[in-house]
Amino acid sequence: MINKVFDVMPEILIGIAIDVVVNQENSFVASFGFETARAQIAVLAVLTFFVWAGESLFEYFHLILWRNLAQKLQAELRQDAYVRVQQQELAYFEERSSGELISILNDDVNQLERFLDGGVNDFLQTFVTIILVGGVFFYLSPTIALLAFTPIPLIIWGAFFFLKRATPLYANVRKQVGQLANRLSNNIGGIATIKSFTAEDREAAKLAVDSRAYVEANSQAIAVSSAFIPIIRMAILAGFLFTFVYGAFLALDGKLNVGAYGVLVFLTQRLLWPLTDLAKTVDLYERAMASTRRILGLIEAPLEVVDEGTRQLSQPIAGEVVFTTINFKYKSSGAGLTDFSLLVPAGKTTALVGATGSGKSTLVKLLLRFYEPDNGVISIDGVPVNDLTLKALRGAIGLVSQEPYLFDGSIADNISYGRPGATIDEITLAARSAEAWEFIEKLPEGLNTAVGERGIRLSGGQRQRLSLARAILKNPPVLVLDEATSAVDNETEAAIQRSLAKISIDRTVIVIAHRLSTIVAADNIVVINNGQIAEQGTHVELLEYKGHYANQWRVQTGSL
Repeated sequence: MINKVFDVMPEILIGIAIDVVVNQENSFVASFGFETARAQIAVLAVLTFFVWAGESLFEYFHLILWRNLAQKLQAELRQDAYVRVQQQELAYFEERSSGELISILNDDVNQLERFLDGGVNDFLQTFVTIILVGGVFFYLSPTIALLAFTPIPLIIWGAFFFLKRATPLYANVRKQVGQLANRLSNNIGGIATIKSFTAEDREAAKLAVDSRAYVEANSQAIAVSSAFIPIIRMAILAGFLFTFVYGAFLALDGKLNVGAYGVLVFLTQRLLWPLTDLAKTVDLYERAMASTRRILGLIEAPLEVVDEGTRQLSQPIAGEVVFTTINFKYKSSGAGLTDFSLLVPAGKTTALVGATGSGKSTLVKLLLRFYEPDNGVISIDGVPVNDLTLKALRGAIGLVSQEPYLFDGSIADNISYGRPGATIDEITLAARSAEAWEFIEKLPEGLNTAVGERGIRLSGGQRQRLSLARAILKNPPVLVLDEATSAVDNETEAAIQRSLAKISIDRTVIVIAHRLSTIVAADNIVVINNGQIAEQGTHVELLEYKGHYANQWRVQTGSL
């Protein structure tokens, strides 16, 4: 605002200078005691210097303040949105593409930052200009002021009309941005598959379709915003001509000081021409609002799994897990668990087997509170998991999944992910326990070797061993292995089995397996079918029972 005060002053000083040249000893400046015209011009020159210096100084200040504010707000908004997204249950991510979420957290937040960086400041300066210049106009000539201000209502009406038309168009633009980001994310993640099927041209064509859809959505929005600019220009022209012609007539008739006329002509430009930028500001605003609605959609999304627990597990944690009358159905498929009850004894190994979709992995997701059961109770050491803080619950459980996820970083970073403060000796010991040290020490940089995005620089077996080492280093009282050996070769499977035999002693282990050969030594084997327990017992007992397990064992061993 201070910058804009200085910005308006040069036009006023020009008008005063014209008054000095025309009226000399009878000018406005002469009334302050400066008798000669040269002295008056010298005074105006000094004032002009300080005005320009002040304008430059405060422009620097306002640029620094607004840009830093924009950076701070976009950083905090992105952080708030990301934290909220992390709190969502797994179903939230299954219903949304990663590309869309990344687009909102990155591109939409940046779009808002661009508006805060320039648009808000431009709007405030335009508003201050209208107030300042309007005051000068009404002081010098109320009649000309009314004529000059005539176009402003039309401009404001045009701005609101444009906003109404542009809102759905920019919402579509943001939607197309998300679609485009999703396409790029999927294609880059699946580049090996694309290459193996020589589908590069086909995928490039699909991307071209999404790109054209984005261009078309933008074109529709641009068509509306571009139509607003000529309307503003013609309205501005009308206001300028009113001042230019009517003010000139008043000056010729001696009813208006020539210097005042010069001030009004110059200030008309200062008043009205900045309004041409209003179209750009409104365009930035509507783009920012479309992005803001998507960002707030993340922040305000309701949480299905709420961290309202307050209790901690008593130390030492035994690790007894009890599922009591659990009912759960996936919204998308209807599959799940029905009246499911199971005791997982502390310090024992319990294996879960069954056909794909029978509900094995669902039990683990419910135990970790990735989902909430429709009804029933899950407890650890007699404490319902809903009464525990999520940190206490998940801190007591180590998960090794079928598809281990490694972060882009070093091997040491990934092993110590569950214990960021672990020493190199502890990391090395965990790697040895997971039988991963043999391949790690052969790498040129050892533990400092970068694994690449998702661990792409390592083999599947190596990634699985690092995932196991990560769980071992965490040292949880409950260890869950979800198909941990299903996608590895026989040598890696044997290595993992040796590791598990060591670390499962006096630890509660829940093993989900399709390969029955990997769980023959389990203390209890639970066969799940259609979300219910079909049978359970030891390997020998289930073979003698000659039910589902025995049939599956014969299929896998070839003893039909």
